[in-house]
Amino acid sequence: MSEQNDDKPENDAQLAAKIKGSARQIWLAGLGAYTKAEEDTGRFFDRLVQEGEQLENRTRGVVEKQIKSVEDRVEGVRERATGTWDRLEHMFDERVSGALRRLGIHRREEIDSLERRIEALEGELARLRKQAGDDEEE
Repeated sequence: MSEQNDDKPENDAQLAAKIKGSARQIWLAGLGAYTKAEEDTGRFFDRLVQEGEQLENRTRGVVEKQIKSVEDRVEGVRERATGTWDRLEHMFDERVSGALRRLGIHRREEIDSLERRIEALEGELARLRKQAGDDEEE
């Protein structure tokens, strides 16, 4: 008998209606899931943006501290290097000056000083000659 019940056309219509009803429920569930996902996606995206901004602010502070620390260290190294370079340059100047003095070569400052003394002496000599000439005329 059960084989006869399954073959009846009214059973086919009921089965089709059940399948149609199930398909409609699946379709409606899909639409609901899509709508819910769309709503959640907006909120989820906003939350991700907010968390990203917070993370950026926290990391910016850390990065800025690191940059400042590196800049301070670089400045310290630069100052030490400059001081070392200045001392090295001064030592080099002293060594070269000493070598030139040993060779009998005078520094530019010494030559300039001697030239000024010669000019002063020449001026004094000219004044004395003029004075001596004036004395003879009298």
